Amino acid sequence: MEAEPVSDTLTEIRRWCGKLSALPPATSEEEAIDRITVLEELNSVGAAAQARETLTFDMLRRNREAEDGVSSKKQGRGVGAEIGLARKVSRSRGSALLKFSRTLLMDLPRTYAAMKVGDISEEKARIVAKETAWLPREKRREADERMADRLAEVGVRRLGNEVRALAQRLDQKAAVEHLDRCVEERTVSVRPAPGNMAYLTALLPMPQAVAAFANLTKSAQSLIGTGASGGRTQGQLMADLLVERLTGQETAEAVPTEVHVVMNASSLFEPGDEPAWFPGVGPIPAAAARSFVAENAAEVFLRRLFTRPTDGQLVRMDSKRREFAGLLRRMVVIRDDVCRSPWCEAPIKHIDHADAYAAGGSTDWENSSGLCAACNYAKELEGWRHESTPDRLIVKTPTGHRYEAGTKQVSDPDPGIVSGEVLSESSAPPTPSTGPPTPSTGPPGRSKGPPGGSANQNDSATEPPEPTREPNSDRPPIGQRPLGRVRKTVPWRVEKQTSSVTVGDKIITVDMWVHIDEPPTVEPLTPIEECFRRQMRGL
Repeated sequence: MEAEPVSDTLTEIRRWCGKLSALPPATSEEEAIDRITVLEELNSVGAAAQARETLTFDMLRRNREAEDGVSSKKQGRGVGAEIGLARKVSRSRGSALLKFSRTLLMDLPRTYAAMKVGDISEEKARIVAKETAWLPREKRREADERMADRLAEVGVRRLGNEVRALAQRLDQKAAVEHLDRCVEERTVSVRPAPGNMAYLTALLPMPQAVAAFANLTKSAQSLIGTGASGGRTQGQLMADLLVERLTGQETAEAVPTEVHVVMNASSLFEPGDEPAWFPGVGPIPAAAARSFVAENAAEVFLRRLFTRPTDGQLVRMDSKRREFAGLLRRMVVIRDDVCRSPWCEAPIKHIDHADAYAAGGSTDWENSSGLCAACNYAKELEGWRHESTPDRLIVKTPTGHRYEAGTKQVSDPDPGIVSGEVLSESSAPPTPSTGPPTPSTGPPGRSKGPPGGSANQNDSATEPPEPTREPNSDRPPIGQRPLGRVRKTVPWRVEKQTSSVTVGDKIITVDMWVHIDEPPTVEPLTPIEECFRRQMRGL
């Protein structure tokens, strides 16, 4: 029987998908259970088909590259990244799927056969592949044959234990060598958890892990027994002791290392509700972020970041250097958060030129991408292409497929800041009052006097004339107005602080007004204001 053309096959698969998605709900309990069973079998059959097509793609690519004269060592590079993009997962996940498919079809034929007809789930097949991965090929096939009758009968956990025990019996020498290799893979990792928490995971040799846990348990129980627990449970005490011992700080809350928290001014200085963001980790509620900044026993530093008023994206920063370094690198890391490749989300390791520096690409904001090491290396392979702007990354693969990933804005446009208006130029500073100061329309850096004072005469002499406009002229929308000078003012209570950044033909300025000597008519400073005032006095 001749194979159907690929286009017809894809059309048929899509027709099945459409028909399945439009299927009406079952009309009885029995039918609902029957459908769940059949759909689970369909999941397994689909996973087996995906594994087959994954291995087929790998073989076709390697055969073509061999015909093109590519050395065997370099054949198949980038295949895992393409599979990850096709399945909408990370590059590392795509590589793992490729490895699983190769093992399943070439070394575990009985497991593949059971999965292909829906007798076992993909999860079970992965367990068999994982627990036999360190065996020589002939021993792996023997384990597959001997476990065939047990695959559909036992649960996932029991299956893993039985396969592991069988593998260790089949080759004890390889089992010992496998354990030695596992010791070399010890590591520590962190990943987000619900409720603004995180999992700090240590992969350690069993004796060391048990000893560390026992020590934390004993210390926590000692604090409880002496009445020094402060109302904390044993688990809470163990977590606090772990942080204190790892960081060397007095209490778990006093974080002494550098931790970046990105939040807009309205959420930091006022009771705004826009969440803050830990770059590379995730969001945190505005109130919790204010507490982190104000109540942290360690020293806190504030850094101003400039965003576009319209959408909250960070503005550009340029450099004439070959490498992305310093503040420009930090800005890219904050902007991209995690690896920018579609669905990757691995930690950023490289700040990459989308257009290579050697080919004339510039080291600037527009041409930058935060990537993990693997995605950066894959980009350099033949047939790959990245097209980057601050707002979006487009990835093109050797097969001609195109994948896009938008850049998440750092924050929503801040409602507590005047933004987006092209203002006329004047040297008059804002007039103080018992309430928050009003935004200034003066150009950045012109007024040096205190709030309420008159402008310096020399500054006024160099002031450009105020632009004139016909009273009845039509004013275009903000997005269509000529580029000029934009000022954003953060209401405050201390002395004036001014910073500006140039974006093309536009100057974006932030003025902060802070009353160092608090007037008696002003309300008491909040913890955030006290924190900021301490830093201003240290400038």
